Amino acid sequence: MSGALAAKKRQLKSYLDAFAHPDPAAFEAAVAENFVSDAAINIVHPFNEVAGAGAYMTRFLHPLMAAFAGLHRRDYIITAGTFEGADWVTCTGHWCGTFTGDWLGIPATGRLTYLRVGEFHRVEAGKFAESYIFLDLPELMMIAGVWPITDSPGEKRGFTGFLPGPAMQDGLRVEVGNPVRSAESAALVTDMLRALATEDETWRPYWHPNMAWYGPAAFGAFLGIEDFASFQVPFESVFEGWSGGAANNGMTKHLTRAADGDYIWTAGWPSLTGVQVKPFLDQPATGKRVFMRVCDWWRREGDLLVENWVFVDIPDVLKALGRDVFEGIEI
Repeated sequence: MSGALAAKKRQLKSYLDAFAHPDPAAFEAAVAENFVSDAAINIVHPFNEVAGAGAYMTRFLHPLMAAFAGLHRRDYIITAGTFEGADWVTCTGHWCGTFTGDWLGIPATGRLTYLRVGEFHRVEAGKFAESYIFLDLPELMMIAGVWPITDSPGEKRGFTGFLPGPAMQDGLRVEVGNPVRSAESAALVTDMLRALATEDETWRPYWHPNMAWYGPAAFGAFLGIEDFASFQVPFESVFEGWSGGAANNGMTKHLTRAADGDYIWTAGWPSLTGVQVKPFLDQPATGKRVFMRVCDWWRREGDLLVENWVFVDIPDVLKALGRDVFEGIEI
């Protein structure tokens, strides 16, 4: 099995290498070569469902290339693993380019821009058959000065800006991690997730005191467990009845949750739910049940989690609460 997963990691690395420099022909060839033609591709709001590899090119990649001069990729984590009998590969990093053309109604800045991206691909018969692609579009809107949301009272925001890759700089290894270590890593994160939203904050012992939480721009990034707790604990109180993808709640699930050595990941579409009981991102308390598309990558050192890269499809959450930040945009 490890040999088959290593081959899938090499495939993913080769796919990403095609985007290392601006080359539209190479981009198109990589998509055609690696996706099945009718792949089920899902991208954060306002894209949502994208039907097939051709639509991925015309609805997403071509407009992205037109908006960002010199578009290319810089990824810093790739992983592979098996979840519920399916093989998955994942990656995260940045799309990079000079933002020279308006995109999704976001005005061009004319400046070099890094757009954070995370991807999950289910591999079937050597090709990507099902994909989930996260982008930090609120950060791009903030950079362009058009993010329309004001923080609600009591909401703490962390750092927004360029977020780094792993401190160990080992996230691009094509070898598969030791299976025993991988299983331990997956169990570590599963146990930590079950400890979230507890009154006595039982998630704390799973984290290094100097942990780094690289959150989505609408939340921000936090350094150190106390700084993170000053965001996480109030955030948890905004919603009642938190339940996640590992809870078997019949409403949310993890599409994939596995580990590759010291790297662990989850993704759900959606993977979190709760009832909003306090103001959130300028939206009054609605009493509505909210579902969140979320993904994470963690890195452990020893027996503690030390880095966590997080995406949340914030525009999709806001739309469910009655505020569509992309209202009227056609793509």
